[in-house]
Amino acid sequence: MDPIAGEPDLAGDPRLLDAVDQFNHGEWYACHDGFEALWHETLEPERTELQGILQIAVAHLHRERGNLRGATVLLGEGLGRLSPCGDGALGFDLALLRSNSARFLEALQQQQPLDDLPAPSLRRASPQEPTVN
Repeated sequence: MDPIAGEPDLAGDPRLLDAVDQFNHGEWYACHDGFEALWHETLEPERTELQGILQIAVAHLHRERGNLRGATVLLGEGLGRLSPCGDGALGFDLALLRSNSARFLEALQQQQPLDDLPAPSLRRASPQEPTVN
């Protein structure tokens, strides 16, 4: 989606790129601050997408601090917010993030070990392949 005239392009905002880098390095508190600042300034549909990512980051902060109930709740809420979003929303592969987060959520719900699960990450979305009907 093209940005509205006069409205900045969120996907190119250096603050978003910083928050994503912090997310990918497991700096949950720092990326929370970055995503939250952007969230306050953003309109839909990007606002909901940012909130979902933000909730997933905070879930991992809770997990690291031993608050598994809080981690479970926020992972579920984050996944719920991201479920209707396009896979390339904000220019990132949200399908990968949703898949990874769903594995964490399932492990938390079943009280399974989490250490063997890959850390969540936000990767740039691949260019869309044309669909042939």
